Amino acid sequence: MAGHNLLADKVALVTGAASGFGEGIATLFAAEGAKVLVADINEEGGNRVTKAIIASGGSATFIRLDVTSVDAWHKALASAKEIYGHLDVLVNNAGWTYTVQDSHNVTEQLYDRLFDINVKSIFHSVRVIVPYFLERGGGDIINIGSCITERPTTKLTWYGASKGAVDMITRHLSNEYAGRNIRINGVSPSISETPLMREFIGKTPDEESKNALISIVPLQRLCTPLDIAKGALYFASPYFHNYQTGIILRVDGGLYVSALHVDSDLAQC
Repeated sequence: MAGHNLLADKVALVTGAASGFGEGIATLFAAEGAKVLVADINEEGGNRVTKAIIASGGSATFIRLDVTSVDAWHKALASAKEIYGHLDVLVNNAGWTYTVQDSHNVTEQLYDRLFDINVKSIFHSVRVIVPYFLERGGGDIINIGSCITERPTTKLTWYGASKGAVDMITRHLSNEYAGRNIRINGVSPSISETPLMREFIGKTPDEESKNALISIVPLQRLCTPLDIAKGALYFASPYFHNYQTGIILRVDGGLYVSALHVDSDLAQC
C-alpha cells in the first residue's frame, strides 16, 4: 500500500466508512500508515472496505457503529482500545439526506432522522471521545460537513441546516478545547458521485445530469472521495496539523468562489 507514512503509529476511527467519502478516508489513512477502524452500520460494505485495505497491505478492522446510539459509541471506543491500544483521530463522516423536495413537505420523521445522523451523532461522539482525548492529553477530530452551507440552495433546507450545525459545532468545540491539545477541524465537500448523489439531485445520476453539474465547476470535474480524504489527511497528519484548529476546509473545485454560479439546483452539495 503506497503512501508517505504520514499517519504512522496513529489509530483512526472513521464513521460512515462503508462507502463514499468515508471509504476514501479510511483507504487513504491506511495507505498513510494508520490503523483504521472502519465504522459503519452497513456490515457488508464495511467488511468489503476492510478486506480491500488489508489486501493492499494496510491495517483495518470493521466495527459496526450506529452513530445515533451513545451505547454504540462507548463500544466503539472500547474496541479501539482493545484492538489497537488507543485512539488518536476521529473522523465524523457518517451522514444522510432525504431526497430533494419542497421543504414544507419534509416530514418530522425525515427531519428527526436527518438531525440524529448528521448532528446528534457528533454530540454522542463528543460525550464519549473527548473525555478519552482529555485523559490521553490530546487528539484530533475531523467533522465532514458540506459546501451547501456557503450559499442558499433550494429544496434541501433542513439538510443545509444540519450541515450548518456541523460547521458551528466544529468552530465552537475547537475554541473550547484548543488549550487542551484537542484539534477540531472540518472538511466541506461539494457534490460527488457517492451513494447520496441520487438524493441530492432527485434522480438516478446519468451522463447528462453529471455533465450539467461539472459544467459549473471551474476545475471541470466532480469532487471525489479521494479529494475529501486528502482534506481529512491534512488535519490528521502531525506533519500539518500542529497549528490548525477551527478550520473549515472547502473542497469544491473552486465552485463557491467562482462567478459561474447559475441555477442553484445545479449546485447542490
